[in-house]
Amino acid sequence: MDDLPLGELDAFTAVARARSFRGAARRRGVSASSLSAALRRLEQRLGVRLLNRTTRSVTPTEAGLRLLDRLAPALGEIAVALDQVESSRASPAGTLRLNVPTIAARLMLPDIAARFLEAHPKITLEIVAEDSFIDVLAAGFDAGVRYGERLERDMIAIPIGPRRQRYVAAAAPAYLARHGTPVRPEDLLEHRCIRHRFASGHALPWEFERDGKTVMLSPTGPLVANSIEVELAAAIAGLGIICSFEELLAPAIAAGTLLPVLGDWVTEFPGPFLYYASRTHMPGPLRAFVDFIKDERKIAG
Repeated sequence: MDDLPLGELDAFTAVARARSFRGAARRRGVSASSLSAALRRLEQRLGVRLLNRTTRSVTPTEAGLRLLDRLAPALGEIAVALDQVESSRASPAGTLRLNVPTIAARLMLPDIAARFLEAHPKITLEIVAEDSFIDVLAAGFDAGVRYGERLERDMIAIPIGPRRQRYVAAAAPAYLARHGTPVRPEDLLEHRCIRHRFASGHALPWEFERDGKTVMLSPTGPLVANSIEVELAAAIAGLGIICSFEELLAPAIAAGTLLPVLGDWVTEFPGPFLYYASRTHMPGPLRAFVDFIKDERKIAG
Protein backbone atom coordinates (compact mmCIF):
# COMPACT_ATOMS: atom_id res chain seq x y z
CA MET A 1 0.00 0.00 0.00
CA ASP A 2 2.90 2.36 0.69
CA ASP A 3 3.90 2.11 -2.99
CA LEU A 4 0.53 3.25 -4.40
CA PRO A 5 1.10 6.37 -6.53
CA LEU A 6 -1.42 9.18 -6.26
CA GLY A 7 -1.54 9.48 -10.05
CA GLU A 8 -3.09 6.03 -10.43
CA LEU A 9 -5.60 6.70 -7.65
CA ASP A 10 -6.53 10.01 -9.26
CA ALA A 11 -6.95 8.30 -12.64
CA PHE A 12 -9.31 5.75 -11.10
CA THR A 13 -11.36 8.49 -9.44
CA ALA A 14 -11.66 10.44 -12.69
CA VAL A 15 -12.81 7.42 -14.74
CA ALA A 16 -15.17 6.14 -12.05
CA ARG A 17 -16.86 9.52 -11.80
CA ALA A 18 -17.10 10.05 -15.56
CA ARG A 19 -18.12 6.42 -16.20
CA SER A 20 -15.98 6.76 -19.31
CA PHE A 21 -12.30 6.65 -20.21
CA ARG A 22 -12.81 9.11 -23.06
CA GLY A 23 -14.82 11.53 -20.92
CA ALA A 24 -12.26 11.44 -18.10
CA ALA A 25 -9.44 11.88 -20.58
CA ARG A 26 -11.04 15.02 -22.06
CA ARG A 27 -11.46 16.55 -18.60
CA ARG A 28 -7.90 15.69 -17.59
CA GLY A 29 -6.36 16.72 -20.89
CA VAL A 30 -4.65 13.33 -21.29
CA SER A 31 -5.14 10.31 -23.52
CA ALA A 32 -7.68 7.61 -22.75
CA SER A 33 -4.98 5.00 -23.22
CA SER A 34 -2.85 6.54 -20.44
CA LEU A 35 -5.82 6.37 -18.05
CA SER A 36 -6.49 2.79 -19.05
CA ALA A 37 -2.85 1.84 -18.41
CA ALA A 38 -2.94 3.55 -15.01
CA LEU A 39 -6.08 1.61 -14.06
CA ARG A 40 -4.51 -1.69 -15.08
CA ARG A 41 -1.45 -0.97 -12.93
CA LEU A 42 -3.62 -0.03 -9.96
CA GLU A 43 -5.75 -3.18 -10.22
CA GLN A 44 -2.62 -5.30 -10.50
CA ARG A 45 -1.18 -3.70 -7.39
CA LEU A 46 -4.38 -4.26 -5.41
CA GLY A 47 -5.20 -7.64 -6.89
CA VAL A 48 -8.86 -6.71 -7.38
CA ARG A 49 -11.00 -5.40 -10.24
CA LEU A 50 -12.18 -1.84 -9.64
CA LEU A 51 -14.04 -1.12 -12.90
CA ASN A 52 -16.25 -3.25 -15.12
CA ARG A 53 -15.46 -2.36 -18.74
CA THR A 54 -17.60 -3.11 -21.78
CA THR A 55 -17.64 -1.55 -25.25
CA ARG A 56 -20.61 0.56 -24.14
CA SER A 57 -20.02 1.39 -20.48
CA VAL A 58 -17.60 1.64 -17.59
CA THR A 59 -19.01 1.07 -14.11
CA PRO A 60 -17.33 0.66 -10.72
CA THR A 61 -17.39 -2.76 -9.12
CA GLU A 62 -18.50 -3.09 -5.50
CA ALA A 63 -14.86 -2.80 -4.43
CA GLY A 64 -14.45 0.18 -6.74
CA LEU A 65 -17.47 1.95 -5.21
CA ARG A 66 -16.11 1.46 -1.71
CA LEU A 67 -12.70 2.79 -2.75
CA LEU A 68 -14.28 5.75 -4.54
CA ASP A 69 -16.34 6.70 -1.47
CA ARG A 70 -13.23 6.78 0.71
CA LEU A 71 -10.80 8.12 -1.83
CA ALA A 72 -12.69 11.08 -3.29
CA PRO A 73 -12.70 13.21 -0.08
CA ALA A 74 -8.99 12.51 0.53
CA LEU A 75 -8.01 13.52 -3.01
CA GLY A 76 -10.19 16.60 -2.64
CA GLU A 77 -8.23 17.62 0.47
CA ILE A 78 -4.97 17.13 -1.39
CA ALA A 79 -6.23 19.32 -4.25
CA VAL A 80 -7.23 22.06 -1.80
CA ALA A 81 -3.81 21.89 -0.12
CA LEU A 82 -2.02 22.18 -3.46
CA ASP A 83 -4.26 25.09 -4.47
CA GLN A 84 -3.36 26.88 -1.26
CA VAL A 85 0.34 26.39 -1.92
CA GLU A 86 -0.09 27.67 -5.46
CA SER A 87 -2.11 30.70 -4.35
CA SER A 88 0.49 31.54 -1.70
CA ARG A 89 2.91 32.38 -4.49
CA ALA A 90 0.66 35.25 -5.56
CA SER A 91 -0.48 36.17 -2.04
CA PRO A 92 2.20 34.81 0.34
CA ALA A 93 1.21 33.96 3.87
CA GLY A 94 3.04 32.56 6.86
CA THR A 95 5.90 33.55 9.14
CA LEU A 96 9.24 35.09 8.18
CA ARG A 97 11.96 34.86 10.86
CA LEU A 98 14.94 37.23 10.62
CA ASN A 99 18.07 37.42 12.77
CA VAL A 100 19.57 40.92 12.67
CA PRO A 101 22.18 43.04 14.48
CA THR A 102 20.78 45.42 17.07
CA ILE A 103 21.88 48.40 14.95
CA ALA A 104 19.77 47.15 12.03
CA ALA A 105 16.79 46.52 14.30
CA ARG A 106 17.06 50.06 15.62
CA LEU A 107 17.84 52.09 12.52
CA MET A 108 16.69 50.19 9.42
CA LEU A 109 14.16 47.47 10.11
CA PRO A 110 11.31 49.49 11.68
CA ASP A 111 10.61 51.50 8.54
CA ILE A 112 11.25 48.57 6.20
CA ALA A 113 9.08 46.21 8.28
CA ALA A 114 6.17 48.66 8.37
CA ARG A 115 6.10 49.07 4.58
CA PHE A 116 6.60 45.35 3.95
CA LEU A 117 3.81 44.25 6.29
CA GLU A 118 1.45 46.83 4.84
CA ALA A 119 2.09 45.33 1.40
CA HIS A 120 1.78 41.72 2.68
CA PRO A 121 -0.87 41.59 5.43
CA LYS A 122 -0.93 37.77 5.52
CA ILE A 123 2.71 37.52 6.60
CA THR A 124 3.89 37.56 10.21
CA LEU A 125 7.39 38.99 10.65
CA GLU A 126 9.51 37.78 13.58
CA ILE A 127 12.70 39.79 14.19
CA VAL A 128 15.33 38.67 16.69
CA ALA A 129 17.94 41.36 17.33
CA GLU A 130 21.30 40.21 18.66
CA ASP A 131 24.96 40.88 18.00
CA SER A 132 26.27 37.35 18.38
CA PHE A 133 27.24 35.63 15.14
CA ILE A 134 25.22 32.45 14.76
CA ASP A 135 24.29 30.01 12.02
CA VAL A 136 20.91 31.52 11.22
CA LEU A 137 19.60 28.50 9.33
CA ALA A 138 20.60 26.05 12.06
CA ALA A 139 18.90 28.33 14.57
CA GLY A 140 15.63 28.19 12.64
CA PHE A 141 15.73 31.59 10.91
CA ASP A 142 14.80 32.10 7.26
CA ALA A 143 17.41 34.81 6.69
CA GLY A 144 19.72 37.20 8.46
CA VAL A 145 21.14 40.69 8.17
CA ARG A 146 24.91 41.08 8.47
CA TYR A 147 27.72 43.35 7.42
CA GLY A 148 30.07 42.22 4.66
CA GLU A 149 32.89 40.94 6.82
CA ARG A 150 30.50 38.58 8.59
CA LEU A 151 28.81 37.05 5.53
CA GLU A 152 29.26 33.35 4.92
CA ARG A 153 30.62 32.67 1.43
CA ASP A 154 28.02 30.09 0.45
CA MET A 155 25.11 32.44 1.17
CA ILE A 156 23.28 34.76 -1.22
CA ALA A 157 23.42 38.41 -0.17
CA ILE A 158 21.52 41.48 -1.34
CA PRO A 159 21.95 45.05 -0.06
CA ILE A 160 19.49 46.28 2.55
CA GLY A 161 19.44 49.71 4.18
CA PRO A 162 21.99 52.49 3.50
CA ARG A 163 24.87 51.51 1.23
CA ARG A 164 27.47 53.60 3.06
CA GLN A 165 27.71 54.20 6.79
CA ARG A 166 30.20 55.93 9.08
CA TYR A 167 31.55 55.72 12.60
CA VAL A 168 31.97 59.09 14.30
CA ALA A 169 33.31 60.18 17.67
CA ALA A 170 31.60 62.68 19.95
CA ALA A 171 31.57 63.97 23.51
CA ALA A 172 29.48 66.23 25.75
CA PRO A 173 30.42 69.92 25.86
CA ALA A 174 31.07 69.59 29.60
CA TYR A 175 33.54 66.76 29.06
CA LEU A 176 35.46 68.68 26.40
CA ALA A 177 35.55 71.77 28.63
CA ARG A 178 37.16 69.73 31.43
CA HIS A 179 39.49 67.46 29.42
CA GLY A 180 40.12 69.26 26.15
CA THR A 181 39.39 68.23 22.57
CA PRO A 182 41.45 65.50 20.87
CA VAL A 183 42.96 66.56 17.55
CA ARG A 184 44.49 63.22 16.51
CA PRO A 185 43.15 59.68 17.02
CA GLU A 186 46.20 58.90 19.19
CA ASP A 187 45.06 61.58 21.64
CA LEU A 188 42.15 59.28 22.61
CA LEU A 189 44.63 57.11 24.54
CA GLU A 190 44.87 60.00 27.03
CA HIS A 191 41.08 60.45 27.25
CA ARG A 192 38.24 58.70 29.03
CA CYS A 193 36.38 56.67 26.42
CA ILE A 194 33.11 54.75 26.47
CA ARG A 195 33.45 51.33 24.86
CA HIS A 196 30.96 48.87 23.38
CA ARG A 197 31.35 45.13 24.02
CA PHE A 198 29.34 42.55 22.08
CA ALA A 199 27.52 39.66 23.71
CA SER A 200 30.38 37.42 22.58
CA GLY A 201 32.69 39.41 24.85
CA HIS A 202 34.51 40.97 21.91
CA ALA A 203 35.17 44.72 21.84
CA LEU A 204 36.15 46.10 18.46
CA PRO A 205 39.06 48.57 18.22
CA TRP A 206 38.25 52.10 17.15
CA GLU A 207 39.28 52.80 13.57
CA PHE A 208 39.87 56.20 11.98
CA GLU A 209 40.74 57.07 8.38
CA ARG A 210 41.98 60.21 6.65
CA ASP A 211 43.72 60.73 3.32
CA GLY A 212 44.38 57.02 2.90
CA LYS A 213 45.85 56.64 6.41
CA THR A 214 44.22 54.30 8.90
CA VAL A 215 44.68 54.42 12.67
CA MET A 216 43.35 51.64 14.91
CA LEU A 217 43.46 51.81 18.68
CA SER A 218 41.73 50.48 21.79
CA PRO A 219 41.23 53.32 24.26
CA THR A 220 40.15 52.79 27.85
CA GLY A 221 37.65 54.53 30.05
CA PRO A 222 35.14 54.37 32.88
CA LEU A 223 32.42 52.40 31.08
CA VAL A 224 32.17 49.29 28.91
CA ALA A 225 28.64 48.16 27.97
CA ASN A 226 26.68 46.14 25.42
CA SER A 227 23.80 48.64 25.42
CA ILE A 228 23.94 51.69 23.20
CA GLU A 229 21.32 53.34 25.40
CA VAL A 230 23.63 53.11 28.41
CA GLU A 231 26.66 54.24 26.40
CA LEU A 232 24.85 57.19 24.85
CA ALA A 233 23.44 58.35 28.18
CA ALA A 234 26.90 58.16 29.74
CA ALA A 235 28.41 60.23 26.92
CA ILE A 236 25.69 62.87 27.20
CA ALA A 237 26.28 62.97 30.97
CA GLY A 238 29.94 63.85 30.32
CA LEU A 239 31.56 60.58 31.34
CA GLY A 240 33.69 60.28 28.23
CA ILE A 241 34.07 60.14 24.45
CA ILE A 242 31.85 57.78 22.49
CA CYS A 243 32.47 56.36 19.01
CA SER A 244 29.56 54.73 17.21
CA PHE A 245 27.32 54.73 14.15
CA GLU A 246 26.73 58.25 12.88
CA GLU A 247 22.96 57.58 12.74
CA LEU A 248 22.89 56.75 16.45
CA LEU A 249 24.73 59.88 17.53
CA ALA A 250 23.08 62.28 15.05
CA PRO A 251 20.05 63.24 17.24
CA ALA A 252 22.26 64.13 20.23
CA ILE A 253 24.68 66.05 17.98
CA ALA A 254 21.77 67.93 16.40
CA ALA A 255 20.46 68.79 19.88
CA GLY A 256 23.88 69.99 21.01
CA THR A 257 24.15 67.50 23.88
CA LEU A 258 27.07 65.90 22.05
CA LEU A 259 29.73 67.59 19.93
CA PRO A 260 31.60 65.73 17.16
CA VAL A 261 35.36 65.34 17.62
CA LEU A 262 38.02 64.28 15.14
CA GLY A 263 35.61 65.34 12.39
CA ASP A 264 38.24 64.93 9.67
CA TRP A 265 38.97 61.38 10.87
CA VAL A 266 36.06 59.08 10.09
CA THR A 267 35.57 55.43 9.18
CA GLU A 268 33.28 54.79 6.23
CA PHE A 269 32.14 51.26 5.39
CA PRO A 270 29.54 49.42 3.26
CA GLY A 271 26.03 49.02 4.62
CA PRO A 272 24.48 45.70 5.63
CA PHE A 273 23.16 42.83 3.54
CA LEU A 274 20.17 40.53 3.75
CA TYR A 275 21.47 36.99 3.30
CA TYR A 276 19.81 33.63 2.80
CA ALA A 277 20.61 30.14 1.56
CA SER A 278 19.07 29.57 -1.89
CA ARG A 279 17.08 31.17 -4.67
CA THR A 280 15.20 27.95 -5.51
CA HIS A 281 12.04 26.79 -3.71
CA MET A 282 12.16 29.68 -1.29
CA PRO A 283 9.34 29.93 1.27
CA GLY A 284 6.68 32.39 0.12
CA PRO A 285 7.29 34.96 2.90
CA LEU A 286 11.04 35.00 2.26
CA ARG A 287 10.57 35.32 -1.51
CA ALA A 288 8.17 38.22 -0.92
CA PHE A 289 10.68 39.97 1.37
CA VAL A 290 13.58 39.51 -1.04
CA ASP A 291 11.49 40.86 -3.92
CA PHE A 292 10.33 43.76 -1.74
CA ILE A 293 13.90 44.76 -0.84
CA LYS A 294 15.01 44.52 -4.48
CA ASP A 295 12.06 46.61 -5.67
CA GLU A 296 12.79 49.28 -3.06
CA ARG A 297 16.39 49.54 -4.19
CA LYS A 298 15.24 49.97 -7.81
CA ILE A 299 12.89 52.77 -6.77
CA ALA A 300 15.64 54.43 -4.73
CA GLY A 301 17.73 54.43 -7.86
